[in-house]
This record gives sequence, C-alpha cells and structure tokens, in this order.
Amino acid sequence: MSALVRPSPVHRAADLLAAYLPGSFYFSSPRGALLADGVHTRVAAGSGTYAKAAADALEAAAAAGLPEPVVAGAVGFSPLARAALVVPCVVRRADAPEDLGAPNTEAGTGWSVTPRPEPAHYADGVRRAVERIGRGELSKVVLARSLELTADAPVRVPALLARLVRANPAAYAFAADVTALGDPAPRTLVGASPELLVSRRGDTVVANPLAGSAPRSGDEAVDRERVARLRASVKDLGEHAHTAAQVADVLGRFCVDLQVPERPEVIGTPTMWHLSTRIAGRLADPTDPVCSSLGLAEALHPTPAVCGVPGAGAFAAIADLEPEDRGYYAGMVGWNGADGDGEWAVTIRSAEVCDRTVRLFAGAGIVADSVPEAELAETTAKFGTLLRALGMEGAA
Repeated sequence: MSALVRPSPVHRAADLLAAYLPGSFYFSSPRGALLADGVHTRVAAGSGTYAKAAADALEAAAAAGLPEPVVAGAVGFSPLARAALVVPCVVRRADAPEDLGAPNTEAGTGWSVTPRPEPAHYADGVRRAVERIGRGELSKVVLARSLELTADAPVRVPALLARLVRANPAAYAFAADVTALGDPAPRTLVGASPELLVSRRGDTVVANPLAGSAPRSGDEAVDRERVARLRASVKDLGEHAHTAAQVADVLGRFCVDLQVPERPEVIGTPTMWHLSTRIAGRLADPTDPVCSSLGLAEALHPTPAVCGVPGAGAFAAIADLEPEDRGYYAGMVGWNGADGDGEWAVTIRSAEVCDRTVRLFAGAGIVADSVPEAELAETTAKFGTLLRALGMEGAA
C-alpha cells in the first residue's frame, strides 16, 4: 500500500500576516509571502561566506528530515559586523499580499524624538562629502541620518508590520528577529522596502536597483511635475547610472543574456518617487553555490544605492561622516531555499524596534552638485514610510 501523502497546506497572505509574532520571520513581496517560526540552525559565516554556510546548513537540515528547509533573516550594512540568519523549524507560504484594506491608524501620542545627528550637523556632513568628491576622492557617497523614537509603552511590532503591508502590499515587507547580546528586550528589524536587491527562480535572476528620488506630494498635478523633473534630472540620472552599472557588472559575472534597459523608469511608493532599472539575466551555472540567491546578494551588497562609488572609498567616508552605526539599515533581508532560489531586499524604509524604542534611518546619495538642504529634505521625506505607520508623520 502506498504511503499517505499529505497535501501541502494552502495559506492566505492575510492569515500569515495575522499569525506573525515577534521572534518569527516575515517576508512578503509581489512574488509571495513567507512566515517562518522556530530556529533549527543558526547560520554564521565564520571564515567563509554566508552562502557557503547556508548551503551547509540547508544540506544538514534536509538530512535531518526538515522538509523544504530555507535560510531566512537579515545581514547588516557592514556584513562582518551583523547578521541574523537561521534555518527555521516551520515555514508557511502564501500568495502575494493584495488589497488587504486600509491600514489602521495609530495614535501618535506619547513619543519623544531625538535626531542623530541634529539636522544642521547632517547638512554639514553633506558639505564635507561634496568637498571630498570635489577633490576626486569619490564620485558618490550615501549619507544617512537617524531618528530615535521613544514611546511611553512597548511598541507593538505585529501591528506596525500590518500597517506597513496594508499601506503598500507591493513593497518588500519584512520583520526579522535581530536580538543581540546586551539588548534589554527582543529587537526586531521591520520595514517595507521598495528595492529588490536580487531574486532568483530557477536560472532566472532579477535585480531592481533604485537611485534618484523625489517626495510624493499627493497632489496629482504636482506629482506629474515631480516625476517629469526626476526623469530629466542630470544629477539623479547620473546617480542612478552609477548604481545600475555596478549591479549589471556584478550580475554579468554570473549570467548570460543579461538585459539592462537603456534608461530608468519611475516607480512610486505612498511617500516617494524613485528612478528604477529592472535588470534580468539567465545564470550560466545555476548549480554553483555562489549563484544561489544569497550568494548573488552577497556579491551585490552593498550597492552604490546605499554606499557609493568607489565602494571602498565610500564605505570609509560613511565611517568618517556618519556619527551613528547603521546596524541593519541599508543591509539585506530575505530568504534562500535549498535549490538556491530566493529573494533579498535592501533594508531601507526600515526600523529596529526594541521595547519602547524605535530606531530608523534614511539616506541620500551625495554627488558633486548636491545641495545640503535638498539632501536633508530628501531624508526627511524618506522617514515618512515608518513615521506614517507609527502615527508620527511630520516628526522628522
């Protein structure tokens, strides 16, 4: 008699979102939603790469009988400093979130806000970055600033995640446990990123870098004007070209038939407009472990969209000019299966939540003709995604 074969469970995206609890891993995108619970294995790179460590952990998990294991979690902006990657015990999947209804409003009361650094100090950092670019040390550097919000009660992460997903179901929404030694309470990285770092399905790879932005006004005529200006902006097009060229160059090492559009498109979120280039290719050897979604993500990270050009010089400038450690901001978050398929997003429009504290970042690409006041305004607009979900719109 043949063995009983249990059908795979079918879940709805709304059910997975409702089932999320702090400590779980949640990730949703236009490709689908994933909710993972428990820790079968923790993944550490050691002296190798995360992709190699993940492949070893997935092989061991499959040998132990774990069905369809995945590696899920987040890697920080500085990959050697922070990573929270695990093989979960249980993984549930659903179709992509669609219209889940308007987000519930959050009463934005009982908060204190501390900018790090003060806006004037950030503007001064932009001036110093422009001076370095003028001396030929850099072509571009991304400078970020932070807001530290403190509430009068613990922040409810499931409610915050639900508001982010409902506000923009097409975003790369995530919540990952990134608790570190010394944290006074569990710490969660939560956000709704507009930017796909890399996705792999079979031998098909897609990346969608964003660089060059304008705030969304909500007024149709004003937004049409802003989109037209963004499409024609020499500064923004140049900034975007740096990023798209770097991503295409990296993927070109692994792919054949790479498709790179000549000009970017403009995509919108509820708070911003972005120049966007969708780059697609076919892997030359999908069986090579470095061609897993995590391996490709490691090769791409950090892109010029969150670091700069040249990468090493921009990384050093960020260390000199930014007073706050970025933590998981501008890192990557996602999942990788045993077959190498998976999806990784850039951790922008994100925050780290620990008890009553919410720490969020926003950055702007600095080039030769950057104006400090304009870059300060851009970061203010980018804070809007999280501040709106917290009921704190305008706090930046």
